[in-house]
Amino acid sequence: MPRAVWLILGLGLFMRGLVAALLPPGFDEAYYYLYTRHLDWSYFDHPPLVAWTTGLGPALTGQVSAFSIRLGSLLLYSGSSLLLYYTGARLFSDRAGLISLAAISIAPILWIGFGVLTLPDSPLVFFTAATLWVASQEFFPVPLGQGKLGVYGAARYRPGPRLALIGLLVGLACLGKYHGLALGFGLVLFCLLSPVHRCALRSGWTVLAVLGFVLAFSPVLIWNAQQDWVSFRFQGGRAVPEAGYQLQALGLTILSEIFYLFPSLGIPLGWASLAGTGRVALQILRGMRLTDEELKHLLILACGLPLVLAFTLMGGYRPILPTWPMPGFWVLTLLLGSFWERWPGAKRTLVGTAVMVSLVVGVGLAHVRYGLLQAPGGLGLWPVEQDPSTQLIEIEQLRQRFRTDPHLAQALEEAEFVFTNVYFLGGQIAMALAPLTDKPLTCLDADLRGFAFWSQPQDWLGQDGLLITSKLFQPRAGIPATYGDYFAQIEPVAEVPLVRAGAVAQTFQVYLARQMRKPYPRPYSRLQ
Repeated sequence: MPRAVWLILGLGLFMRGLVAALLPPGFDEAYYYLYTRHLDWSYFDHPPLVAWTTGLGPALTGQVSAFSIRLGSLLLYSGSSLLLYYTGARLFSDRAGLISLAAISIAPILWIGFGVLTLPDSPLVFFTAATLWVASQEFFPVPLGQGKLGVYGAARYRPGPRLALIGLLVGLACLGKYHGLALGFGLVLFCLLSPVHRCALRSGWTVLAVLGFVLAFSPVLIWNAQQDWVSFRFQGGRAVPEAGYQLQALGLTILSEIFYLFPSLGIPLGWASLAGTGRVALQILRGMRLTDEELKHLLILACGLPLVLAFTLMGGYRPILPTWPMPGFWVLTLLLGSFWERWPGAKRTLVGTAVMVSLVVGVGLAHVRYGLLQAPGGLGLWPVEQDPSTQLIEIEQLRQRFRTDPHLAQALEEAEFVFTNVYFLGGQIAMALAPLTDKPLTCLDADLRGFAFWSQPQDWLGQDGLLITSKLFQPRAGIPATYGDYFAQIEPVAEVPLVRAGAVAQTFQVYLARQMRKPYPRPYSRLQ
C-alpha cells in the first residue's frame, strides 16, 4: 500500500480527533447519547446502530464528553476511508483510489459529518464502503489489468457467494440509516442496466442476499411491527411535499451542496457525475456494449447518484439537512478518482483545497469553541445575541454548576425525575448530568420523538420533577402557564449563565415542579 495512504489516514484521524475534542456536542449528537441509555431493537427516528457507535466511547473511557460520544465515528471513518481506497484501487488504479481517499478526507461535510459527529451516517457509510468493496470483487473478479476492454464482463462474470454477503452488508447499512435502501436499489439498478451482470438477478445467491438483508434489517422490522410501523410512517411523512415546488429553492440546495463539499471539490464532483452519466447513458441508448471502465462507472453511478438526485430534488419543496444527500456524493468520489487519475493538476488542487479547508474549519472551530468572531469578547464581528453557534453548549459548564451550586444540587437531590420542554435539549442535559445522577430524564412537549417510547405518560404521577430549559427555547406561554395544570406547584430554583469569551452565550433555567397531578398529553403513543 502506498505510504501516502497511511499519511492521509493518519493526518485525517488527527484532524478529526482535534475537532471532536474541541467542538461542543450538537443537538442531534447529544440526543443520540440518550439512545445509549435506552438500548432497543430500533428507535422512533432512526435504526439502532447509532446507539452502539455513540455508546462505544463512554463505555471504553467511563466518561461522557463530546469526544467520547464521537469516538465510534472517528474509528469507523478510518475504516470506511481505507475500504474506499481499496475499492478505487481495485476498480481503476492506486492513484485513482488515492485521489478518492484524499477527496473524502478533505471535503468538510464528508469528514466532519461522517467522521467526527456521531450520527447515523457513520455506520451507514462504513457498511456502504464494505458493500462497494465486496461488489467490486463480485462484479469485477479479474484484478486490474487482466481483463480485456469491452470483452471483460461477458467473458468473466459468474454470480457467486459474494452476492449473499452483499445482501447482508446492505442490510447492515440500513441498520445504520434508512438511506441504505438507496444502496440496495442502486445495486439492483446496476444489474438491470448491465447485460453482462443481469444474470445476478436470476441467481440463487441473490435469494440468499435477500435473506441476508432481511436478517440484518430484522431488528428494525421487529420493533416497528410492535409499534404499528411508526418509524416508517414518520420518515415517509417527511418526504411528502408541504408546499409547491420552487426552482429557487432547488438552486439554493445545489449551491449549498457545492459549498458544503467545498467548491474546488463540489464542482468537479458534480461535473464528473454528469459526464459519467451522459457517457454511460449514451452507450446504453445506442445499444452498444459497455467497456470495462464504463461498467465500473455504471456501478458507482447506480450506487451513488439516486440518493443525490432524490434529496437534491426534494430540496425544491422542503428544506433538507446538509448530510442527507452526502452519502451519495461520498460514493461518487470514486468516479472523481477515475476522472482525475490522469490529470496532472489533481495533486495541486487537492493540496490547495486541503489548506483552504483547514483554515476555514480552524476559524469556525475557534469561533464556536472560544468566540473568536464574537462581540463582545472576540474580534467584535458577530453580536453574541445573534449568533446561532451559542446553541452548542459546553456541557462541562452546566455540569460544574450543578456540582458546585448548593441550590441546584439540592433541587436535583429532591427531584425524582428530570424533564425538559424541547426534545433536543434533553440530550445536552443528560450529558451534563451523567456523572451526577442516574435519575430518569424525559420531555414534556408536543414533539417527543424517542421519549414517547422510553416511558409511559403515567410514570411520573405524584412525583417531583426538575425542569431544565434554556431561555432560547422557552415556551411562548411561559413555564407556569405551560405546566401549571400538571403540577401542584412550580418553584424557580436558579438561572445558569453559560459563558463564552467572557460574555453570556446562553442561559439555562431550572425549576422544581412539585407533585405531578395528571399525565402530560402525547401526540403519539407506543401503538399509534
